[in-house]
Amino acid sequence: MSELSINTTQNVKINFIAASVGERLGAYLIDAGIKIAYIFLIIWVFFSWLNIERWMDGLDTWSRGAIFLILFFPLIIYSITLESIFEGQSFGKKIVKIKVVKIDGYQAGFGDYLIRWFFRIIDFSIFNGLVALISVSSSKKSQRLGDMAAGTAVITLKNKINISHTILEDIGEAYVPTYPLVIKLSDNDMRIIKETYQNALAKNDHEIIYKLVAKIESVIGIKNQSGNNSDFIRVILKDYNFYTQHM
Repeated sequence: MSELSINTTQNVKINFIAASVGERLGAYLIDAGIKIAYIFLIIWVFFSWLNIERWMDGLDTWSRGAIFLILFFPLIIYSITLESIFEGQSFGKKIVKIKVVKIDGYQAGFGDYLIRWFFRIIDFSIFNGLVALISVSSSKKSQRLGDMAAGTAVITLKNKINISHTILEDIGEAYVPTYPLVIKLSDNDMRIIKETYQNALAKNDHEIIYKLVAKIESVIGIKNQSGNNSDFIRVILKDYNFYTQHM
């Protein structure tokens, strides 16, 4: 499996595992099954039940072609529509738990999905998907040609990095910070603080937590206002996230 390193907007490097050929093939087959089911549904409703062909007898070739295009147009835009709505996932990708992401750390947008969709003509339509299979298997980032052109990759969400593994913290829109001087610290400082705190908490080592609090107070020139060392560290982490997100 290929590992992808993606930098967040806070310059935090998060490692993801690229989706395997098997996972991508599984998602492709599920999506193909959905498309085939749609085709059978259209045939049953419009050609068997409503007998639309009798209404098409007097139409010219272009008009008949337009009707077929309208009926089967959802199949053409299936992938680009779902990936745009579900932020990089089709139904097949959701079931297999893989997702399209930008390799520069930003959320993929419609333009990226459009490029990937356009290159499906080369990746899947030529030689029955052999081009896509070869490019995914041989690429360092497991990219097909559409991914390379769009600057995207497909990652697995089964081993998704949890927010607790980074310096990122969940803070609400109404969050009010307590320690403005926390901006003296760097991302690396916060990473060390969080890792040290979590390790000490797991070992129930209150002495390490006490020393960590003392070190933070001395470095940024503040005093613990809560009286509780764990609460103080949690506030420091959240304050840092607040200020870095609003700078």
